[in-house]
Amino acid sequence: MIDQLLSVSTRNALSKLTETVSQGTGGASQVQPAATTGGPSFDNVLSQLAGSVSGKLENAEAMSMKSMTGDVPTRDVVNAVMDAEQSLQTAIAIRDKIVQAYLEISRMPI
Repeated sequence: MIDQLLSVSTRNALSKLTETVSQGTGGASQVQPAATTGGPSFDNVLSQLAGSVSGKLENAEAMSMKSMTGDVPTRDVVNAVMDAEQSLQTAIAIRDKIVQAYLEISRMPI
């Protein structure tokens, strides 16, 4: 059950990331499409994903600090922390799959 939810979460995160990349961001450079698939390159997708996770973690930390002074309601802090946790779990799952694929390829006979 958790694996199914995690794969849904991963697909949602990657689809949002792909939409963000295809639309372009304010001052960020556009991602050049890959020659074979017509989509963004793998390294750009991973770097965007890492940046997104990092941003959500920083946002959750900032919200937690603001809640200590009473500037932010507890509900907003919980939402930010849960969003950051979900993003981190998705990034960890993607990392594990990449490592697993690398190990599988390295075991292949030449």
